[in-house]
Amino acid sequence: MKTNIGISDKHLIRSAGLLSEILSDEMILYVKTRKFHWNVSGESFLELHKLFESQYKQMELSIDLVAERMGKLGQKTPGTMEEFLQLGSLKESPGKYATSKDMLKELLLDHENLVVVLRRSVSQIAGKINDAGTADFLTGLMEDHESTAWVLRRYQE
Repeated sequence: MKTNIGISDKHLIRSAGLLSEILSDEMILYVKTRKFHWNVSGESFLELHKLFESQYKQMELSIDLVAERMGKLGQKTPGTMEEFLQLGSLKESPGKYATSKDMLKELLLDHENLVVVLRRSVSQIAGKINDAGTADFLTGLMEDHESTAWVLRRYQE
């Protein structure tokens, strides 16, 4: 059945396209955070192990909400790592195992990059596309990533 929520088909597709990119970055960051959780070591092992676990658990919830938002717009959701790597802007580091300090720095940069992507997407979706629901949803997601970036930034001081 056709989605009829006051947004043109063209704009529904555009919103879903932006959501696909965001979902992809969320998945890449989720996998990276899990990798760091599994491989962190050193004197702050337990603290960082728990920190990374809390972060990937929060991302699990966010990822599901992004995918569901796409469904609410009547669109299909990408679901393979190949698709995520093609659609996303964040990068993986296969075969590399960072120090705990570098893990924190890399996650901070990724969360900040995702905030930039989200801010740009909110602007496009609220303006040109006129999809207030998705804009509001992405604003909350952006604020979550700003909070995570803030926590990670505190480790850099």
